Amino acid sequence: MEIKILKEKQRGGPPSTRRSPRIRLQVPVFVRGTDASGAEFIELTKTLNISATGACITSTHMIRPDQTVHLTIPAPSPASSSLVPSETPPIVAKVLRQDAAGEMRLFGLEFLRPIE
Repeated sequence: MEIKILKEKQRGGPPSTRRSPRIRLQVPVFVRGTDASGAEFIELTKTLNISATGACITSTHMIRPDQTVHLTIPAPSPASSSLVPSETPPIVAKVLRQDAAGEMRLFGLEFLRPIE
């Protein structure tokens, strides 16, 4: 990842507006929120990329820009590891943008509190 960032800097391209570098990483997440029609939903989906300050996720729901959603990472089964907590606290994020990819929608999210 550092090599890619260095190459981009060497090309002399415009500086990135990102506050933290993103990486391509698919993480399963539950997304909970209210869709554009006002109906509450919870959906198991995944991230396409993630950084300390945000993520890009897929969803079949129509979510409005500036809307707040809650992301929760599913916990593994208790038998798999006693070192992993049984639940993860929700990550609150604001929808910044959306794009279509076939029947799926891609949403750019900004975490209200960066992940440490």
